[in-house]
Amino acid sequence: MTDFYYFCGHEQWQPETLVAHAVLAEQVGFDGILVSEHFHPWVDDHSASGFAFSTIGAMAQATDRVRITTGVTTPLFRYHPAVVAQAAATLDRLSDGRFDLGVGTGENINEGPLGYDFPKYAERAARMREALQIMRRLLDGEKLTFEGRYYRTDRAKLYSPPIGEVPIWMAAGGPKSAALAAELAQGIITSVKVPAETFERVIEPARTAAAAAGRPTPRVLAGRWSLHAVNEDDAWEALRSWRGLRAPGRLEAVDPQTLRERADNLPRDEVMGRYPIVSNADALVDVYRPLVDEVHADIVTFQIASLDQEATIRMLGAEVLPRLRE
Repeated sequence: MTDFYYFCGHEQWQPETLVAHAVLAEQVGFDGILVSEHFHPWVDDHSASGFAFSTIGAMAQATDRVRITTGVTTPLFRYHPAVVAQAAATLDRLSDGRFDLGVGTGENINEGPLGYDFPKYAERAARMREALQIMRRLLDGEKLTFEGRYYRTDRAKLYSPPIGEVPIWMAAGGPKSAALAAELAQGIITSVKVPAETFERVIEPARTAAAAAGRPTPRVLAGRWSLHAVNEDDAWEALRSWRGLRAPGRLEAVDPQTLRERADNLPRDEVMGRYPIVSNADALVDVYRPLVDEVHADIVTFQIASLDQEATIRMLGAEVLPRLRE
């Protein structure tokens, strides 16, 4: 059975608003919350940038049932992987065992502003291989001395351990990250634009890598963006905090102002072209059902923006989730 999560984006909403959204999402029937973790947002004019681990701590206290997952944090530069494991263990305790750790290889907009070099993917993947081992072993209770190329620990141990096993999910948009996640993580987080492409580039390579490593097939958390609006003008207004996601050089940029200026120099149709615009529950069901039927996701995440976010959350709970659960 597929679970359904609601996405809480720190790049758009202030942390106190995100806590309120998480509470509302639980009330209307969502199974979990996916929470982004960023230092900088994607634009500088309609944005926010709260500290996700604090927000999640508040969410853990304000909710009773939903699982909460980072979507995603990067345990490679700003944070030593052992510190991320410590944060995950603490959040698991504060949520009474409802926390999952989602990680990814990151973007320069979160690392460059703090003076870190942002290397090519090969080095980031090599760092992630070490980080996944460190985090898993610490979360499993080991006193860890680790000598890697990038990270070291000396008898590190979590003295406030998690209540139980904290699953680690890794973001993957292509076969290399999918294979690494299948080898060392418990699940994959992937953003879907074309379901068939996601299945070919992420799901199948992960299954192949897991089989080759003698490991269980990783679970899949698939998200998809949509804009809940009655026309293109309202959709463009709803997208204002996220339009930098479509700007050229997104992975390398440091300043949200740069991404905002690049996005605003593009034709509006080009920025909005990969976002489904949905005006009602029927259209939303059509947009998200392929993540269940074609991607075969264990968890489907609604990454959705509108001009009235609270009304959208209520509509999702009342009119969309019951139909998708069928």
